[in-house]
Amino acid sequence: MSAQHLERLKALGTATIHEAQGQKGALDAGLKPLDPTLRMAGPAVTVDIRPGDNLMIHYALTKTKPGDVLVVDAKGFLEAGPWGDILTLAALELGLAGLVVNGSVRDGNAIIEMGFPVFCRGLSIKGTGKNQPGKVNVPLQFGGVQIHAGDIVVGDRDGLVVVSPSEVESVIDKSIEREEKEEAMRMALKEGKTMVELLKLGETLERFGLR
Repeated sequence: MSAQHLERLKALGTATIHEAQGQKGALDAGLKPLDPTLRMAGPAVTVDIRPGDNLMIHYALTKTKPGDVLVVDAKGFLEAGPWGDILTLAALELGLAGLVVNGSVRDGNAIIEMGFPVFCRGLSIKGTGKNQPGKVNVPLQFGGVQIHAGDIVVGDRDGLVVVSPSEVESVIDKSIEREEKEEAMRMALKEGKTMVELLKLGETLERFGLR
């Protein structure tokens, strides 16, 4: 996956990508960015951990390469943060593009100050153990989506979307087409058109007795 492709996906944004690829790949809205001003895009390194334990995260970092997005399934457990500022520093030194955690993190302010994109379900002051087994680069299922190692994960203020590597070029092309259509719609609105006209909603509204 070229850096140009990833930068283009970041610029296009998750909402456009989701629509362009047939409204698929969106993780649920409970996964939020710590810093909504940051965007990320990169291939997933998947990590399956036990709730309350982050041993496999430390191991997974040894299997990453620059530009990767670490995707951690903590089973939605919110009462401990398997990721904090020290692991964020480690990730930055490795050149990672970001993190997704199906669970909580801690040291939120420090992570934001470090400028590292993190998407999670919440914050917890509690730490974790380092003695439970897990798996790296196996398929994960959470947030309504199955995520495989190598899938492209894109994140921004609006949310997260997963793109199959084999579909990236097609998704980019369709996203650009969608943006061009929306730009034409913006111009038409400035010229006095209504959304009812542009979306051809008149017949549907008439069925409900609305004119």
